Amino acid sequence: MSGTTATSSSQALARLAGAPLPERVRHLLQAVHGIAAQVLAPPLQLTMMQLERELFGLAEKARNSQVQADAYAQIRQLGVHAAEFPGGFLDALADALARLREPPAPGSAAAPAKPAMTLVTDSDIDRDIVLHEMARRESYRAQSHLQLLGQRFGVLAAQPAFDAERLPVGPHGLCRILRACGERLGLNLEAQRQLYHVFERQALERHVELLDRLNILLAREGVLPGLVYIPYLPRPAGQRRTVGVQPAGAAREGQAATAPRPLTQWQGQAPAASWADAAMEGTAAPASSTPSAAGPGPASPATAAGMASLHELLDAARQLLAQQLQSGAGPGGGAAPTSVPASLPSLAGQARAAAGGPPAATAPVAELAGMAATLQAATASAPARAVPSEAVMDVLARLQPQGAAAGTRRSFGDIQKALLSQVRAEHGDGAALSPRDSNTLDLLGMLYGQIQREVRADGPASDLLNRLQVPLARAAVGDEAFFVRDQHPARELLNTVAESGAVWLGEDDGDPALLQKLGEAVDRVVAEYQGDEAVFAAANRQVQSHLQAAVRKAEVTERRQIEAARGKERLEAAKQLAGRTIGQLCRAAAPPKFVQTLLHEAWSDVLTLTLLRQGEDSEEWRQRQEATRRIGEITASADGAADPALQGQIEESLLQVGYHADEAGAIARRLSTPGGEDEITSRTELAARLKARARLGGGDGKDGADPQAPPPPGRTPAEEGHYRQLRTLPFGTWFEFTTNQQGDTRRLRLSWYSLVTDNALFVNQRGQKMAEHSLDALARLMARDQLRIVTEDRGRLIDRAWQATVRALRSLASGHAAPESA
Repeated sequence: MSGTTATSSSQALARLAGAPLPERVRHLLQAVHGIAAQVLAPPLQLTMMQLERELFGLAEKARNSQVQADAYAQIRQLGVHAAEFPGGFLDALADALARLREPPAPGSAAAPAKPAMTLVTDSDIDRDIVLHEMARRESYRAQSHLQLLGQRFGVLAAQPAFDAERLPVGPHGLCRILRACGERLGLNLEAQRQLYHVFERQALERHVELLDRLNILLAREGVLPGLVYIPYLPRPAGQRRTVGVQPAGAAREGQAATAPRPLTQWQGQAPAASWADAAMEGTAAPASSTPSAAGPGPASPATAAGMASLHELLDAARQLLAQQLQSGAGPGGGAAPTSVPASLPSLAGQARAAAGGPPAATAPVAELAGMAATLQAATASAPARAVPSEAVMDVLARLQPQGAAAGTRRSFGDIQKALLSQVRAEHGDGAALSPRDSNTLDLLGMLYGQIQREVRADGPASDLLNRLQVPLARAAVGDEAFFVRDQHPARELLNTVAESGAVWLGEDDGDPALLQKLGEAVDRVVAEYQGDEAVFAAANRQVQSHLQAAVRKAEVTERRQIEAARGKERLEAAKQLAGRTIGQLCRAAAPPKFVQTLLHEAWSDVLTLTLLRQGEDSEEWRQRQEATRRIGEITASADGAADPALQGQIEESLLQVGYHADEAGAIARRLSTPGGEDEITSRTELAARLKARARLGGGDGKDGADPQAPPPPGRTPAEEGHYRQLRTLPFGTWFEFTTNQQGDTRRLRLSWYSLVTDNALFVNQRGQKMAEHSLDALARLMARDQLRIVTEDRGRLIDRAWQATVRALRSLASGHAAPESA
């Protein structure tokens, strides 16, 4: 199957490569098809597997031999062409993308919900209705994603915005492809309908993820990067419109109303935050240019404004720290100490509170204070003379191989001291870094301090981060837009390395192959980087290719776990219904206690298996319900005669669920005899046999509706709010579990949950099952702040570290005016 898919994929790429489109559009459409293949290929393969299971189920439930033979014939036909289905589907999608700029065909619109009076067969109309309803439901669920993607595809096609019906990767487009591929499978009408329903459960479930990833891709490539979807909300009739300045609180309420979305992407796929927005928060940014489009070269107005804002924050913070150092000097007015004085803990605590971190967050503040002390000591002895950035770059170039060969742990402040010492040795004691270079290195040092808080100190990622310090310093000094340019290649590699050793990873989340790739990438950067950021980009692409392969493996593993969990859900739902049926009988007829035990221990397995195989609406289930009622009538009274026909029916049913003939006979005699008596097998012997045997589904002997189970305690209002939130979360949401009293966390993915059984499945970064919890238990953990939802704005480690750095700087800068006002 994999070989067929690979061949089809190469054919699809060849079609796109030869499409009569501009080169950039063709390149973007190839990337769109690549992401679609990554997201849809596993569900398409699972669609074929699940369809085969569904057809086997139809064959088992066939009413006559002819229907069963037809079902088996469809299974054989599916086996011939199933391997071609994923590749054929992706080929058809490639054709649709290659025809993006062609005018729409007259009949390409989606079929109407109500069949028109045309000369077509009823089967065609039925299929159109089923597919149209599937597409309509998915269009409503992914409305905002389709709006954004339709605008961006309109740009690619040089046409007005695409609506949901015309979008090649939209639900209507995928359903049209599904119908064509279903016809090529050679299945009859009933099997094709079954294919549509399986496709909706397997593939369309991933449709929102596909649209989200495509929007992120096109935004990164500069196709309407700042586009947002704000639906029109009609103003209530009774609300007055006030004219004037909007209160400050109203803006905050509006921002709070738009909560960040939960993170659902795998490692390395989380959407990146805008560093320029964080730097320009609270300042008036120019509206002429976007930082994401900025590259090496002359700085754009937005880049210059963002860097100016950062320089102002850093200068204000450094000035305040220098004042604190002067106040901490000795009474003789000697030189300021190079360590952080006792007067700085208040400032460090203020910055730590702003950054939202533990006491270890004082490390960036201490580095900044040490730099301020060094600068103050240097300027006290001789006037500072700034050296050009080219000289700084030359010194860093010589330090780069030395730092890689040393292999010792050192802070970013150590590199700054070594750099300043070498600069003074070459340019005199009065030499110093320029304000721009000094600010750049201080910002990078504070960022590194925040990153190292969230990386395991004893892991291999810490060593890799240590070796990247000097190349990153060269990249930051050489590129003025390093801190405000979105998706800088050097920062992307830094994020990948940092996330490989994040504190929220468990012991079993490690990937030795990924660590090897990261080591090779860092070695390549240290050996080859001489100012060209393409070295970082190439190293990061090498790692990202491995991450994408790991994500595909994790998705397949996760899908298997979800299928198993869904099977358990169906089993649990069947056990609950069987338990309720038996519980109602016991309350209404009140049979003897031992008969009730037999019903709960043995007969409930028969009811459960009937529900699993035939369903609640089947004739077999109605027959089992009638037999259950008859058991209650006979055993509730000690008078009357036994029912041989009922005994035979019970014995045959028990044999089907795995009971031995003697056990099935003994249970059947008691359940079909007045009073539940049996002269052949004693109660003690039968009870011992039942206790020794395993129940259907590997349970503990209790069905899902055990009347003796105590009810769970009531939820508080906070727990109830979290519970309702959990029941609306998308599958794939990441959570952070607090694992101990020290506040250590573990990040797990909510792969699936059931609104019927209230059960939730969690997997790790590799897609391996790690835990199962009830939604009720999760809500209680969230109310106690032991469980948190990971949102997209906090998904990437480096973005979170940058936001914490900027918040700490703003807090320090805002304290600058305090001594003057006091």
